[in-house]
Amino acid sequence: MRIASLTLVAALSVAAFPSGAHAEVTRSSDAGFTITHSVNVPLPPPAAWGALADVGRWWDSEHTYSGDSRNLTLDPSVGGCFCEKLGLYAGAQHMTVIYAQPPKMLRLSGGLGPLQEFAVTGSLTWTIEVAGGGSRINLIYTAGGYADRPLGEWAPLVDSVLATQVQRLGRFISTGNPAESKADAKPETGRPDTKK
Repeated sequence: MRIASLTLVAALSVAAFPSGAHAEVTRSSDAGFTITHSVNVPLPPPAAWGALADVGRWWDSEHTYSGDSRNLTLDPSVGGCFCEKLGLYAGAQHMTVIYAQPPKMLRLSGGLGPLQEFAVTGSLTWTIEVAGGGSRINLIYTAGGYADRPLGEWAPLVDSVLATQVQRLGRFISTGNPAESKADAKPETGRPDTKK
């Protein structure tokens, strides 16, 4: 599934969250929506910031245009690009950094995935704060504008994709591997795993 095929995401089950994870569509209307996600990780904010910026190592390749997250880069400085290389002269600018305060806050502007083709703008804010012996990473994505259908209908689809990314970032920071472990995976039927 490519980022442009975001509508297929609703049919997929979302993986189990890392410790202390939280996610929801906090507001939704025909004109826009706000999504929040958070996850606790065992490393301090500077290390969490470094991992966040290393987006090509934790972003899900299924949610890229190229099919390979290693083509993604994120320059976490003002004016920096969250970009994807598609070929020698081809590429995509997913978002632009509009605020950076390492290791506390990174804000990007742009319409994610298929929202890019519509008159939709979005603000994605990552915050990192000390929590226990590690950090709490928070994501807020607010989007608004005009699309092919009411934006409230896009909200659960975008929420599902962002949930996947936050979970993967949490696992990457916690274990060095963003992939879901077999123990955490749900059966292919989409039914909850009842084996304990």
